[in-house]
Amino acid sequence: MFEKFTEKAINVVSTSQNIAKGMKTDKVYPEHLLLALFDEAKGISLKIFKSYDITHEKLAEYIKETVDFKHASTEVNRTLPFDDEFKEILKKSLDLANKSGNPTILYEHLFLSVISDKKSNNVKILENLGFDIYKSKSLLEKLVQKKTKRLYHPEVDEKQESIENKAKETDNIFDSKESAKVFERAVAKLSASNYEILGTEQILSSILEDKDSELTKIFAKYGVTSENFEKKLEKIQSRQAEYEGRQIIFTPNAFTTMNMALQTAKELGSSVVLPEHIVLGLLKTKRGIAYDILKELKIPDDDLAHSIIKPIEKQMPETLTILRLAKEEARRLGRNIVGTEMFLLGIIGEATGIGARVLAELEINIKDARAVVENLIGFGDEYYDSEIVFTERAKRVLETAWELAKKDQKDKIESAHMLLALTTEPDSLAMKALEQLGVDAVEIKEGVKKFKEA
Repeated sequence: MFEKFTEKAINVVSTSQNIAKGMKTDKVYPEHLLLALFDEAKGISLKIFKSYDITHEKLAEYIKETVDFKHASTEVNRTLPFDDEFKEILKKSLDLANKSGNPTILYEHLFLSVISDKKSNNVKILENLGFDIYKSKSLLEKLVQKKTKRLYHPEVDEKQESIENKAKETDNIFDSKESAKVFERAVAKLSASNYEILGTEQILSSILEDKDSELTKIFAKYGVTSENFEKKLEKIQSRQAEYEGRQIIFTPNAFTTMNMALQTAKELGSSVVLPEHIVLGLLKTKRGIAYDILKELKIPDDDLAHSIIKPIEKQMPETLTILRLAKEEARRLGRNIVGTEMFLLGIIGEATGIGARVLAELEINIKDARAVVENLIGFGDEYYDSEIVFTERAKRVLETAWELAKKDQKDKIESAHMLLALTTEPDSLAMKALEQLGVDAVEIKEGVKKFKEA
Protein backbone atom coordinates (compact mmCIF):
# COMPACT_ATOMS: atom_id res chain seq x y z
CA MET A 1 0.00 0.00 0.00
CA PHE A 2 2.76 2.49 0.90
CA GLU A 3 4.14 2.24 -2.63
CA LYS A 4 1.07 4.29 -3.65
CA PHE A 5 1.79 7.06 -1.11
CA THR A 6 3.45 10.27 -2.20
CA GLU A 7 6.55 11.25 -0.22
CA LYS A 8 4.53 13.86 1.67
CA ALA A 9 1.90 11.27 2.67
CA ILE A 10 4.62 8.86 3.84
CA ASN A 11 6.11 11.68 5.92
CA VAL A 12 2.75 12.15 7.66
CA VAL A 13 2.60 8.44 8.60
CA SER A 14 6.23 8.47 9.81
CA THR A 15 5.64 11.65 11.84
CA SER A 16 2.58 10.09 13.49
CA GLN A 17 4.75 7.13 14.54
CA ASN A 18 7.33 9.49 16.07
CA ILE A 19 4.61 11.43 17.92
CA ALA A 20 3.20 8.18 19.36
CA LYS A 21 6.70 7.18 20.45
CA GLY A 22 7.16 10.58 22.14
CA MET A 23 3.87 10.18 24.00
CA LYS A 24 4.92 6.65 25.08
CA THR A 25 1.65 5.06 23.91
CA ASP A 26 1.33 1.38 23.09
CA LYS A 27 0.14 1.99 19.51
CA VAL A 28 -0.13 4.70 16.86
CA TYR A 29 -3.63 6.17 17.17
CA PRO A 30 -5.69 8.40 14.82
CA GLU A 31 -5.07 11.37 17.13
CA HIS A 32 -1.34 11.02 16.43
CA LEU A 33 -2.16 11.17 12.73
CA LEU A 34 -4.12 14.40 13.28
CA LEU A 35 -1.10 15.98 14.96
CA ALA A 36 1.14 14.72 12.15
CA LEU A 37 -1.20 16.24 9.55
CA PHE A 38 -0.76 19.59 11.27
CA ASP A 39 3.05 19.23 11.52
CA GLU A 40 3.38 18.31 7.83
CA ALA A 41 0.81 20.85 6.58
CA LYS A 42 1.97 23.28 3.91
CA GLY A 43 0.30 25.76 1.60
CA ILE A 44 -3.52 25.69 1.65
CA SER A 45 -3.67 22.86 4.20
CA LEU A 46 -1.64 24.94 6.66
CA LYS A 47 -3.86 27.96 5.97
CA ILE A 48 -6.92 25.85 6.83
CA PHE A 49 -5.50 25.06 10.26
CA LYS A 50 -4.31 28.62 10.87
CA SER A 51 -7.66 30.12 9.83
CA TYR A 52 -9.13 28.52 12.96
CA ASP A 53 -6.19 29.67 15.10
CA ILE A 54 -5.07 26.07 15.63
CA THR A 55 -1.45 25.55 16.67
CA HIS A 56 0.51 22.36 17.39
CA GLU A 57 0.67 23.22 21.08
CA LYS A 58 -3.07 23.89 21.34
CA LEU A 59 -3.94 20.70 19.43
CA ALA A 60 -1.48 18.52 21.37
CA GLU A 61 -2.65 19.87 24.74
CA TYR A 62 -6.31 19.31 23.90
CA ILE A 63 -5.62 15.74 22.77
CA LYS A 64 -3.71 14.95 25.99
CA GLU A 65 -6.58 16.35 28.09
CA THR A 66 -9.42 14.59 26.28
CA VAL A 67 -8.01 11.28 25.03
CA ASP A 68 -7.19 8.40 27.37
CA PHE A 69 -4.42 6.53 25.53
CA LYS A 70 -3.17 3.12 26.52
CA HIS A 71 0.48 3.41 27.41
CA ALA A 72 3.23 0.83 27.03
CA SER A 73 3.92 -0.96 30.30
CA THR A 74 7.60 -1.54 29.48
CA GLU A 75 10.17 0.10 27.20
CA VAL A 76 8.42 1.66 24.22
CA ASN A 77 8.83 -0.07 20.86
CA ARG A 78 10.95 1.72 18.31
CA THR A 79 8.32 0.80 15.73
CA LEU A 80 4.80 0.87 17.17
CA PRO A 81 1.85 -1.01 15.65
CA PHE A 82 -1.05 0.92 14.18
CA ASP A 83 -4.38 0.98 15.98
CA ASP A 84 -7.28 -0.67 14.07
CA GLU A 85 -8.97 2.70 13.55
CA PHE A 86 -5.69 4.07 12.15
CA LYS A 87 -5.63 1.20 9.63
CA GLU A 88 -9.20 2.05 8.65
CA ILE A 89 -8.14 5.62 7.92
CA LEU A 90 -5.40 4.34 5.60
CA LYS A 91 -7.94 2.13 3.79
CA LYS A 92 -10.35 5.06 3.43
CA SER A 93 -7.52 7.20 2.04
CA LEU A 94 -6.92 4.61 -0.66
CA ASP A 95 -10.64 4.55 -1.49
CA LEU A 96 -10.74 8.35 -1.69
CA ALA A 97 -7.73 8.37 -4.01
CA ASN A 98 -9.37 5.82 -6.30
CA LYS A 99 -12.65 7.76 -6.36
CA SER A 100 -10.91 11.05 -7.19
CA GLY A 101 -8.98 9.36 -10.01
CA ASN A 102 -5.55 9.83 -8.44
CA PRO A 103 -3.01 7.01 -8.96
CA THR A 104 -1.33 7.94 -5.65
CA ILE A 105 -2.45 8.69 -2.10
CA LEU A 106 -1.89 12.36 -1.38
CA TYR A 107 -1.61 14.28 1.89
CA GLU A 108 -5.11 15.64 1.16
CA HIS A 109 -6.57 12.12 1.00
CA LEU A 110 -5.28 11.42 4.52
CA PHE A 111 -6.68 14.75 5.73
CA LEU A 112 -10.06 14.05 4.12
CA SER A 113 -10.19 10.55 5.58
CA VAL A 114 -9.52 11.90 9.08
CA ILE A 115 -12.32 14.49 8.96
CA SER A 116 -14.85 12.33 7.08
CA ASP A 117 -15.80 10.07 10.02
CA LYS A 118 -17.96 12.23 12.27
CA LYS A 119 -18.01 9.54 14.97
CA SER A 120 -14.24 9.73 15.50
CA ASN A 121 -12.42 11.57 18.30
CA ASN A 122 -10.55 13.65 15.72
CA VAL A 123 -13.71 15.25 14.37
CA LYS A 124 -14.93 16.04 17.89
CA ILE A 125 -11.55 17.50 18.81
CA LEU A 126 -11.46 19.73 15.73
CA GLU A 127 -15.05 20.89 16.14
CA ASN A 128 -14.41 21.79 19.78
CA LEU A 129 -11.47 23.90 18.59
CA GLY A 130 -13.81 25.77 16.20
CA PHE A 131 -12.83 23.87 13.05
CA ASP A 132 -15.48 23.96 10.29
CA ILE A 133 -15.51 20.34 9.07
CA TYR A 134 -17.95 20.86 6.19
CA LYS A 135 -16.18 23.92 4.76
CA SER A 136 -12.71 22.36 5.07
CA LYS A 137 -13.87 19.06 3.59
CA SER A 138 -15.34 20.86 0.59
CA LEU A 139 -12.08 22.79 0.01
CA LEU A 140 -9.93 19.64 0.31
CA GLU A 141 -12.16 17.78 -2.15
CA LYS A 142 -11.69 20.61 -4.66
CA LEU A 143 -7.93 20.45 -4.15
CA VAL A 144 -7.92 16.72 -4.89
CA GLN A 145 -10.03 17.20 -8.01
CA LYS A 146 -7.68 19.96 -9.19
CA LYS A 147 -4.75 17.60 -8.84
CA THR A 148 -6.64 15.02 -10.89
CA LYS A 149 -7.29 17.51 -13.68
CA ARG A 150 -3.66 18.53 -13.69
CA LEU A 151 -2.74 14.98 -14.62
CA TYR A 152 -3.65 15.88 -18.20
CA HIS A 153 -0.83 18.40 -18.30
CA PRO A 154 2.26 16.61 -19.73
CA GLU A 155 4.69 17.80 -17.05
CA VAL A 156 2.42 16.70 -14.20
CA ASP A 157 1.78 13.44 -16.03
CA GLU A 158 5.54 12.88 -15.99
CA LYS A 159 5.74 13.56 -12.27
CA GLN A 160 2.84 11.28 -11.36
CA GLU A 161 4.19 8.53 -13.62
CA SER A 162 7.54 8.81 -11.83
CA ILE A 163 5.82 8.32 -8.47
CA GLU A 164 3.88 5.30 -9.76
CA ASN A 165 7.05 3.71 -11.08
CA LYS A 166 8.83 3.89 -7.71
CA ALA A 167 7.35 0.59 -6.60
CA LYS A 168 8.36 -1.08 -9.87
CA GLU A 169 11.89 0.30 -9.54
CA THR A 170 12.39 -1.35 -6.18
CA ASP A 171 12.44 -4.68 -8.03
CA ASN A 172 15.85 -3.60 -9.39
CA ILE A 173 17.35 -2.90 -5.97
CA PHE A 174 18.57 -6.43 -5.40
CA ASP A 175 19.93 -7.17 -8.89
CA SER A 176 23.53 -7.10 -7.68
CA LYS A 177 24.93 -10.25 -6.03
CA GLU A 178 25.98 -8.27 -2.96
CA SER A 179 22.57 -6.73 -2.34
CA ALA A 180 20.78 -9.99 -3.19
CA LYS A 181 22.73 -11.68 -0.37
CA VAL A 182 21.85 -8.83 1.98
CA PHE A 183 18.18 -9.25 1.09
CA GLU A 184 18.28 -13.03 1.59
CA ARG A 185 19.81 -12.64 5.05
CA ALA A 186 17.34 -9.88 5.95
CA VAL A 187 14.35 -12.04 4.92
CA ALA A 188 15.73 -14.90 7.03
CA LYS A 189 15.96 -12.53 10.01
CA LEU A 190 12.41 -11.38 9.31
CA SER A 191 11.10 -14.95 9.43
CA ALA A 192 13.04 -15.79 12.58
CA SER A 193 11.75 -12.71 14.39
CA ASN A 194 8.08 -13.30 13.45
CA TYR A 195 7.90 -9.79 12.02
CA GLU A 196 5.62 -9.21 9.05
CA ILE A 197 7.39 -6.39 7.26
CA LEU A 198 11.03 -5.73 6.51
CA GLY A 199 12.53 -2.81 8.42
CA THR A 200 15.76 -0.85 8.21
CA GLU A 201 17.11 -2.72 11.22
CA GLN A 202 17.05 -6.13 9.47
CA ILE A 203 18.65 -4.64 6.37
CA LEU A 204 21.56 -2.94 8.19
CA SER A 205 22.01 -5.97 10.47
CA SER A 206 22.38 -8.16 7.35
CA ILE A 207 24.93 -5.76 5.83
CA LEU A 208 27.03 -5.90 9.01
CA GLU A 209 27.02 -9.72 8.96
CA ASP A 210 29.42 -9.75 5.99
CA LYS A 211 32.64 -9.52 7.98
CA ASP A 212 34.87 -9.43 4.89
CA SER A 213 33.21 -6.55 3.05
CA GLU A 214 34.89 -3.15 2.75
CA LEU A 215 31.68 -1.53 3.94
CA THR A 216 31.72 -3.53 7.20
CA LYS A 217 35.36 -2.50 7.71
CA ILE A 218 34.36 1.17 7.29
CA PHE A 219 31.65 0.71 9.93
CA ALA A 220 34.20 -0.94 12.23
CA LYS A 221 36.35 2.21 12.08
CA TYR A 222 33.41 4.07 13.59
CA GLY A 223 32.94 1.42 16.28
CA VAL A 224 29.89 -0.21 14.69
CA THR A 225 30.04 -3.99 14.61
CA SER A 226 27.49 -6.71 14.06
CA GLU A 227 27.76 -7.56 17.76
CA ASN A 228 27.10 -4.11 19.26
CA PHE A 229 24.37 -3.40 16.70
CA GLU A 230 22.61 -6.67 17.65
CA LYS A 231 22.92 -5.82 21.35
CA LYS A 232 21.12 -2.54 20.74
CA LEU A 233 18.55 -4.36 18.62
CA GLU A 234 17.84 -6.91 21.36
CA LYS A 235 16.61 -4.12 23.63
CA ILE A 236 13.85 -3.31 21.17
CA GLN A 237 10.61 -5.18 21.74
CA SER A 238 9.17 -7.27 18.94
CA ARG A 239 6.84 -5.44 16.59
CA GLN A 240 3.26 -6.57 16.25
CA ALA A 241 1.52 -6.98 12.90
CA GLU A 242 0.76 -3.58 11.42
CA TYR A 243 -0.89 -4.41 8.13
CA GLU A 244 -3.02 -7.52 8.55
CA GLY A 245 -3.99 -9.18 5.30
CA ARG A 246 -1.74 -6.92 3.21
CA GLN A 247 1.32 -8.01 1.30
CA ILE A 248 3.85 -5.34 2.22
CA ILE A 249 7.56 -6.01 2.12
CA PHE A 250 8.90 -2.80 3.66
CA THR A 251 7.96 -0.53 6.53
CA PRO A 252 7.39 3.08 5.38
CA ASN A 253 10.88 4.08 6.51
CA ALA A 254 12.52 1.08 4.83
CA PHE A 255 10.55 1.79 1.64
CA THR A 256 11.80 5.39 1.64
CA THR A 257 15.35 4.21 2.35
CA MET A 258 15.27 1.71 -0.52
CA ASN A 259 14.03 4.31 -2.99
CA MET A 260 16.75 6.69 -1.81
CA ALA A 261 19.31 3.89 -2.23
CA LEU A 262 18.14 3.36 -5.81
CA GLN A 263 18.41 7.07 -6.60
CA THR A 264 21.81 7.25 -4.90
CA ALA A 265 23.10 4.33 -6.99
CA LYS A 266 22.10 6.16 -10.17
CA GLU A 267 23.67 9.43 -9.02
CA LEU A 268 26.91 7.61 -8.22
CA GLY A 269 26.98 6.09 -11.69
CA SER A 270 26.13 2.49 -10.76
CA SER A 271 23.66 0.34 -12.68
CA VAL A 272 23.17 -1.91 -9.64
CA VAL A 273 22.28 -1.11 -6.04
CA LEU A 274 25.06 -2.14 -3.66
CA PRO A 275 25.03 -2.33 0.15
CA GLU A 276 26.97 0.96 0.13
CA HIS A 277 24.05 2.67 -1.61
CA ILE A 278 21.59 1.24 0.93
CA VAL A 279 23.60 2.66 3.83
CA LEU A 280 23.88 6.03 2.05
CA GLY A 281 20.11 5.92 1.49
CA LEU A 282 19.63 5.28 5.21
CA LEU A 283 21.88 8.22 6.11
CA LYS A 284 19.98 10.51 3.72
CA THR A 285 16.49 9.57 4.96
CA LYS A 286 17.55 9.75 8.64
CA ARG A 287 14.69 7.45 9.66
CA GLY A 288 14.06 4.03 11.12
CA ILE A 289 15.38 1.78 13.85
CA ALA A 290 18.74 1.25 12.13
CA TYR A 291 19.35 5.00 11.96
CA ASP A 292 18.26 5.44 15.59
CA ILE A 293 20.83 2.83 16.67
CA LEU A 294 23.59 4.54 14.67
CA LYS A 295 22.74 7.80 16.44
CA GLU A 296 22.83 6.04 19.82
CA LEU A 297 26.29 4.76 18.87
CA LYS A 298 27.18 8.43 18.17
CA ILE A 299 28.12 7.85 14.52
CA PRO A 300 28.61 11.14 12.59
CA ASP A 301 26.43 10.94 9.45
CA ASP A 302 28.56 13.11 7.19
CA ASP A 303 31.85 11.43 8.12
CA LEU A 304 30.46 7.93 7.56
CA ALA A 305 28.90 8.97 4.22
CA HIS A 306 32.20 10.53 3.11
CA SER A 307 34.10 7.36 4.06
CA ILE A 308 31.71 5.29 1.93
CA ILE A 309 31.70 7.63 -1.06
CA LYS A 310 35.48 8.22 -1.16
CA PRO A 311 36.39 4.73 -2.52
CA ILE A 312 33.58 5.03 -5.08
CA GLU A 313 34.91 8.39 -6.28
CA LYS A 314 38.40 6.91 -6.66
CA GLN A 315 37.00 4.51 -9.26
CA MET A 316 36.06 7.62 -11.31
CA PRO A 317 32.78 6.32 -12.79
CA GLU A 318 31.92 8.43 -15.84
CA THR A 319 28.38 9.28 -14.77
CA LEU A 320 29.48 10.42 -11.31
CA THR A 321 31.87 12.84 -13.02
CA ILE A 322 29.14 13.95 -15.45
CA LEU A 323 26.66 14.67 -12.64
CA ARG A 324 29.29 16.51 -10.60
CA LEU A 325 30.13 18.68 -13.62
CA ALA A 326 26.42 19.20 -14.34
CA LYS A 327 25.94 20.56 -10.82
CA GLU A 328 28.96 22.84 -11.23
CA GLU A 329 27.51 24.18 -14.50
CA ALA A 330 24.19 24.85 -12.75
CA ARG A 331 25.96 26.77 -9.97
CA ARG A 332 27.96 28.71 -12.53
CA LEU A 333 24.66 29.99 -13.95
CA GLY A 334 23.32 30.77 -10.47
CA ARG A 335 20.92 27.83 -10.56
CA ASN A 336 20.07 25.20 -7.98
CA ILE A 337 18.26 23.05 -10.57
CA VAL A 338 19.92 20.54 -12.89
CA GLY A 339 18.04 19.85 -16.11
CA THR A 340 18.93 17.81 -19.18
CA GLU A 341 20.89 20.76 -20.59
CA MET A 342 23.29 20.49 -17.63
CA PHE A 343 23.66 16.76 -18.29
CA LEU A 344 24.73 17.66 -21.84
CA LEU A 345 27.38 20.08 -20.54
CA GLY A 346 28.51 17.43 -18.07
CA ILE A 347 28.94 14.84 -20.83
CA ILE A 348 31.05 17.26 -22.87
CA GLY A 349 33.06 18.32 -19.81
CA GLU A 350 33.84 14.71 -18.81
CA ALA A 351 35.82 14.60 -22.08
CA THR A 352 37.09 10.99 -22.03
CA GLY A 353 33.95 8.84 -22.41
CA ILE A 354 32.24 7.69 -25.60
CA GLY A 355 29.55 10.33 -25.11
CA ALA A 356 32.08 13.18 -25.16
CA ARG A 357 34.00 11.64 -28.06
CA VAL A 358 30.84 11.31 -30.16
CA LEU A 359 29.98 14.97 -29.57
CA ALA A 360 33.56 16.04 -30.25
CA GLU A 361 33.48 14.23 -33.60
CA LEU A 362 30.25 16.12 -34.35
CA GLU A 363 32.28 19.31 -33.68
CA ILE A 364 30.48 20.26 -30.47
CA ASN A 365 32.68 21.93 -27.85
CA ILE A 366 32.03 23.13 -24.32
CA LYS A 367 32.33 26.84 -25.19
CA ASP A 368 29.62 26.76 -27.88
CA ALA A 369 27.39 24.46 -25.86
CA ARG A 370 27.59 26.76 -22.83
CA ALA A 371 26.64 29.77 -24.94
CA VAL A 372 23.55 27.98 -26.33
CA VAL A 373 22.48 26.77 -22.86
CA GLU A 374 22.92 30.28 -21.43
CA ASN A 375 20.64 31.64 -24.16
CA LEU A 376 18.05 28.94 -23.45
CA ILE A 377 17.80 29.33 -19.68
CA GLY A 378 19.62 32.55 -18.78
CA PHE A 379 21.29 33.26 -15.46
CA GLY A 380 19.61 32.76 -12.11
CA ASP A 381 20.18 34.24 -8.68
CA GLU A 382 19.75 31.20 -6.43
CA TYR A 383 22.22 30.87 -3.59
CA TYR A 384 25.22 28.75 -4.44
CA ASP A 385 24.87 26.71 -1.26
CA SER A 386 21.27 25.75 -1.97
CA GLU A 387 20.55 22.07 -2.39
CA ILE A 388 20.89 21.00 -6.02
CA VAL A 389 17.81 19.21 -7.35
CA PHE A 390 17.06 17.45 -10.64
CA THR A 391 14.09 18.24 -12.85
CA GLU A 392 11.61 15.41 -13.42
CA ARG A 393 12.82 15.13 -17.01
CA ALA A 394 16.44 14.90 -15.84
CA LYS A 395 15.48 12.15 -13.40
CA ARG A 396 13.82 10.27 -16.23
CA VAL A 397 16.94 10.58 -18.39
CA LEU A 398 18.97 9.14 -15.52
CA GLU A 399 16.50 6.26 -15.18
CA THR A 400 16.71 5.57 -18.93
CA ALA A 401 20.52 5.60 -18.77
CA TRP A 402 20.28 3.10 -15.89
CA GLU A 403 18.11 0.79 -18.02
CA LEU A 404 20.45 1.10 -21.01
CA ALA A 405 23.43 0.18 -18.82
CA LYS A 406 21.59 -2.87 -17.47
CA LYS A 407 20.65 -3.87 -21.03
CA ASP A 408 24.34 -3.67 -21.98
CA GLN A 409 25.14 -5.75 -18.86
CA LYS A 410 27.38 -3.00 -17.52
CA ASP A 411 28.03 -2.46 -13.82
CA LYS A 412 28.39 1.27 -14.38
CA ILE A 413 26.30 3.86 -16.21
CA GLU A 414 28.58 5.20 -18.94
CA SER A 415 28.54 8.52 -20.80
CA ALA A 416 27.24 6.74 -23.91
CA HIS A 417 24.16 5.63 -21.94
CA MET A 418 23.62 9.19 -20.71
CA LEU A 419 23.92 10.62 -24.21
CA LEU A 420 21.57 8.03 -25.72
CA ALA A 421 19.11 8.63 -22.88
CA LEU A 422 18.98 12.32 -23.82
CA THR A 423 17.79 11.37 -27.31
CA THR A 424 14.73 9.67 -25.79
CA GLU A 425 13.52 13.11 -24.66
CA PRO A 426 13.08 15.02 -27.97
CA ASP A 427 11.46 18.03 -26.28
CA SER A 428 14.17 18.40 -23.64
CA LEU A 429 16.40 21.46 -23.33
CA ALA A 430 19.41 19.25 -24.08
CA MET A 431 18.00 18.22 -27.46
CA LYS A 432 16.97 21.81 -28.22
CA ALA A 433 20.55 22.87 -27.50
CA LEU A 434 21.92 20.12 -29.74
CA GLU A 435 19.51 21.14 -32.50
CA GLN A 436 20.83 24.71 -32.33
CA LEU A 437 24.34 23.28 -32.52
CA GLY A 438 23.38 21.46 -35.72
CA VAL A 439 23.13 17.89 -34.40
CA ASP A 440 20.15 15.54 -34.33
CA ALA A 441 19.29 12.28 -32.53
CA VAL A 442 20.10 10.07 -35.54
CA GLU A 443 23.67 11.39 -35.75
CA ILE A 444 24.16 10.76 -32.03
CA LYS A 445 22.84 7.21 -32.18
CA GLU A 446 24.99 6.39 -35.20
CA GLY A 447 28.02 7.93 -33.54
CA VAL A 448 27.59 5.89 -30.36
CA LYS A 449 27.04 2.74 -32.39
CA LYS A 450 30.27 3.36 -34.37
CA PHE A 451 32.38 3.87 -31.21
CA LYS A 452 30.91 0.78 -29.55
CA GLU A 453 31.70 -1.38 -32.55
CA ALA A 454 35.24 -0.01 -32.91
